[in-house]
Amino acid sequence: MKKILVPIDFSKTSEYASKIAAKIAAKTNATIYLIHLIEVPKGVIDMAASSKFSIPESMLYLRKIREKILHFKNTFFNKDTHVEYLIKLNSPFEGIQKYADKINADLIIMGSKGHSELEEMIIGSNTEKVVRNSKTPVIVIKQDSKKFKLKNLVFASNFKEENKEVFSKFVDFATIFDSKIHLLKVNTPANFHATSETKQKIKDFITDFNLPKHKINVYSDTTVEKGILNFSNDINADLIALSTHGRTGLAHLFTGSVTKSLSKNALKPMLTIKV
Repeated sequence: MKKILVPIDFSKTSEYASKIAAKIAAKTNATIYLIHLIEVPKGVIDMAASSKFSIPESMLYLRKIREKILHFKNTFFNKDTHVEYLIKLNSPFEGIQKYADKINADLIIMGSKGHSELEEMIIGSNTEKVVRNSKTPVIVIKQDSKKFKLKNLVFASNFKEENKEVFSKFVDFATIFDSKIHLLKVNTPANFHATSETKQKIKDFITDFNLPKHKINVYSDTTVEKGILNFSNDINADLIALSTHGRTGLAHLFTGSVTKSLSKNALKPMLTIKV
């Protein structure tokens, strides 16, 4: 892992993401790329053509942003970590995607504030858009992980053949940190399979991989989402890994709306890898 992209908007969740990025960079000696996106309103093509456009004011604004980024860099990253930064005029979703491709990022780490269900249906969050479309693996952070470590990782899947490429990337990630992998298949009333049958399916799935420490788990719950979160809480997992096809939204896993009985503080960092 050589390059980690961290989009920042100076929010608390940006701080949480930066803290985890710093810890991963310290372990992997990766370079951190901080990016701050300034979204230009739709319809604005040439700001210089506007009579209200002020170059001195704009330069002052950009200088203030640069000062904030440098403060961010000095606050959350030590001198041994190589940190680069960039300010771009672009929508957060497009800017993150383009820059990740440009630098060939190995990982994106970003915070998620969450949205209401109505907002998510209408516009979707920038985090959600990145997760569904990014070719680069994404770690989403929603809370401050003061004692962040990567000892116990959950890989939740249906263990179909199409997920082997995703699993290969996940294994590479887990190997770096000498993590224990908890392979998880959730049984639900609507999609139930015998435990012995499911365990054999998982064993067949991992045959071609030289896995580090791992354990096969079949967990029953009312929904897949609840099962993933409840199991992860049961074993005190440090991170949940999922695959995404770029079709199915995962916002409900990030916002805590899966179940009202689960505290938002129980949500774990989530690693998503696109199939």
